[in-house]
This record gives sequence, C-alpha cells and structure tokens, in this order.
Amino acid sequence: MRPHRRRFLVLGLDGGTFDLLTPWMESGELPFLASLVRGGASAPLASVYPPKTIPAWYSFATGQDPGSLGIFGFTEPDGGPGRSRLVQTFRPAEAVWDHLSRVGVPVGVLNFPLRAGYPLNGFLVPGMISENPPTFPETLRGTLERALGEPYVPELPAYRASDRATWIGQATHGVEQRARAAEILCKTYGPDFLFVLFRETDRVQHQHWSELAGPHAEVGHDLREFWRAVDVALARVDGAFRALGTPAITLVISDHGHGAARSDFFTNRWLAEEGYLAFRGSASGLRRRLVSSSLLAAEKWGPTRRLVHPVVDRLRGGPRREAFGRLVTGESSFEAMASRIDWAKTVAFSYPVPEGIYLNRYNRSLTAERGAEAVAEIKHKLRAYPGARVEVFEPKDIYRGHNLENAPALLLKVDELETELRMDFSYAKPMLRERPGFFYGTGVHRMNGILVAAGDGIRAQRRAAPFSLLDVAPTILEGMGLPVPASMVGHSFAPWLGLGPN
Repeated sequence: MRPHRRRFLVLGLDGGTFDLLTPWMESGELPFLASLVRGGASAPLASVYPPKTIPAWYSFATGQDPGSLGIFGFTEPDGGPGRSRLVQTFRPAEAVWDHLSRVGVPVGVLNFPLRAGYPLNGFLVPGMISENPPTFPETLRGTLERALGEPYVPELPAYRASDRATWIGQATHGVEQRARAAEILCKTYGPDFLFVLFRETDRVQHQHWSELAGPHAEVGHDLREFWRAVDVALARVDGAFRALGTPAITLVISDHGHGAARSDFFTNRWLAEEGYLAFRGSASGLRRRLVSSSLLAAEKWGPTRRLVHPVVDRLRGGPRREAFGRLVTGESSFEAMASRIDWAKTVAFSYPVPEGIYLNRYNRSLTAERGAEAVAEIKHKLRAYPGARVEVFEPKDIYRGHNLENAPALLLKVDELETELRMDFSYAKPMLRERPGFFYGTGVHRMNGILVAAGDGIRAQRRAAPFSLLDVAPTILEGMGLPVPASMVGHSFAPWLGLGPN
C-alpha cells in the first residue's frame, strides 16, 4: 500500500472511438467500460495529424507534437529517393514514464511501439514494430513467457478473408494474453504507473468497420466475442493494478478514432497528371492498367465479384503470395516505381508519409523560389479539386515544434478523412470513389479518440469539446504531484477531473 502517492493506470485502446463504443456499451456488450464511463469522466480526445499509430502514441507519451519529435508517420526518409525506414524511436525526447522513473516512481510499460526496451525504474515490454524486441530487464521476455506458459504474442499477421476465423481468434487471444501478462507484471513489479496497449482493436476495426458499425444484431459472433474479451481484459488489468494500493486513477485513451473508408486518393497519380512528378516512360504499364480496370469492372456485378474476391484474397498474406501477385498484376508501389521516376525533372512527390507531399531534394535545378511557387500552386489546385474536399496545410500551420527536417512540405486531409490517401499507382485515376470490397479493409483513422477517467476523486461528468492527446502526459504528472516540464506543450486537465494536489 502506498497511500502517499496517487497511482495511474493508462489503458490504450488503439483506434478506440465513442462512435463505436457507445452503442456497444449501451447494448450491454462492454459492461466494465460502461461502468467506468457511468461512474467517471469522459470526453473526446483529439489526435495529432496525421492520426497514425506511431506519431500519435509517441506524442501522447512525450507530450510533444510531431513537429517537435520530427515524426510524421510509421516511416521516415532513409537515403536516396524511394527509400525509407521504420521510425526508430521517440528518444531523445522523454516519455511520461521517464520523468516518473527518474524521481523514483516504479513504472511499467507493456506493448508500447518501440524497437527495444531501455533502462528505467521498472519494466518495459515493447510491441508492434519488431516481432521479438529486447525487453527491459533483458531477461523479462523469457521470464514472462514461462509465467504465461506460451510465447508472447506478436503483432497480428496480414489479414485474409479466408482466414477470418483464425485471424480474429488470434486477435482475441492476444488481448487475453496481454491482460494475463499485465497481471503477472503487476504482482512482480508493483508499479505506481502502468501503461498497457491493446493494438488488436485498431487492426480489427480496419478490416471489419462496416460490420462493427452496422446493426448490432448483424455483427458476427466472432467480433462480439473479441470485444467482450477486450472489456474483460480491461477489467482484469484494472483489478490487478488497484489491488496494489490506492488512491488509483484509471485512464482509458486512444491514439486516434476510426470510421468508414469511403474512397481513396492516389496523390502521386495526381502529381504526375499535373506535371509535378515526371516519369521516364509510362507511369504504369499496360498490364497494370488492364488489371486495375478489370478488377473495378468485376466489382460491379455479383457473379464476377464473388469470383474475384477469393482470388485477390489468396494473393495476400506472405512474401511469396505477394511476389506472385506483383508478377500477375505488375508493380504499383512507390518503392518499385521509384527507379522509373525522372528525379532530375520531378518537382514533388508523396513518400514516405502518405498524408504528405514532399519537394524533391534530388532535383538540383529546383530552387527555393521555384519550390515555394510549386507549394503555392499545389495547395491552390488541390483545394479546388473537383468532387472532393481537400484540406492542405503547411507544417508550420499545425505544429508547435520546429523539428521539420523530415516533414512534408504539405499535409493533406481529404473528405474529413473518409478518403484515404495512397502513395502507390494501383489505379489509373487519382480518385477511386467506389472502393472495391477486396481493397484495404473498410475502416480508416479519424481524429476523434477517446478519454475515460475513473477512480479515487474523479468527478462523474461528460464533456463534448475534445481534449488533446498532448494533454494526457501533463495530466498524469500533475495528478501524481510532479511538475510538468516545459517540453510538454499540452495542458493538464487534472483540475477538470477533480484531482487536486497529491
């Protein structure tokens, strides 16, 4: 028991949104989460832009926006044109648990997206980016797996409709195992701060949003069991954490929201049409154009749609299958097409962040003046794009930080994120309004994440206006009686929660 310090549990539901969770809570499917909302405080939680897992969770952890961290997506430029790498880390910025650890607070972090753990006063089990990333302590993975009686579950594999039962079963098992792991680690380390991330929620929503958001009675039993497992897992972790002592606060947050994916915009295709991206020869081969037009035609008629979907599905789910698919359909990824781009003539391109447009640093004749003119032209043309609402921002318009060396020159948002931005050349036209059912799933990220707070001293209340994801780390520090460093640009909402000095 540690009555001298308020303790914080943060449960991360990747992609969680009240748009989906509220109807499920009201239907009785999520009784634990509903009890937190009923007895505590809740509000929307606005994500950063782009609302992607890596920049969003890193911004939550550090209280700094992507412009401060220099992180704008899953990947960052790496060497020459068409080359990128996974983002390595948010460090040297410090996470909220780093600040707590330094002053002697025992902390725990489970399944946060990192390539490797690092020393702190407690434990860190990374997830998502690498299949078996090193933990801290280094021996923790083996110890944890022995206690679990099985290997620690990695990130879910690529989805195939023919493997739906197995895939959703893996997602459900991952959620259940995460809860058991958190219980074991709570008993072993006794953290006063604990973060646990459930990534599976985002992956399931990407693939099955249209079903999940439809009439509740029509949702498959497997998906209902998955969400019930999520609710039970939240309850188990909460119970294990509270058993260590009070006062304790539970925050349930998400990195971003989720919603329906209506269409796709192929930014590089548009840049090529407008003359800003130049190819040596054709931007796509005859085979690719024929395949894409045939797939779109097949989608419009029931018998051919039922024939095509299983064929496309079988080309997913592994290097060999995908290599065969490229052999059949032709190359379309930006990486594969990069060798065909005339970099000496290209002014702008979209890569490696799909929401971004980058000026071509490999074009030696592109002066600063011409670059500025191109940015202004592109901005004007996209805002006037027919048939879609395209919002265009410069990094300085939306970020407080100025670590913008790897930032795009422009950031795009189309149709309030109902239209997903793509970097590849899969289709002949920039806008794909009728998204095929075999495409990338039915869900896509939104800005509207969730905040639920419950526990000792929390006032029961609802708020319609969103807090910022950047506000969470300062709130935790203030709620634990610690100063908020100047590097954190968010604002604590601890007073709104009713949390006075600890």
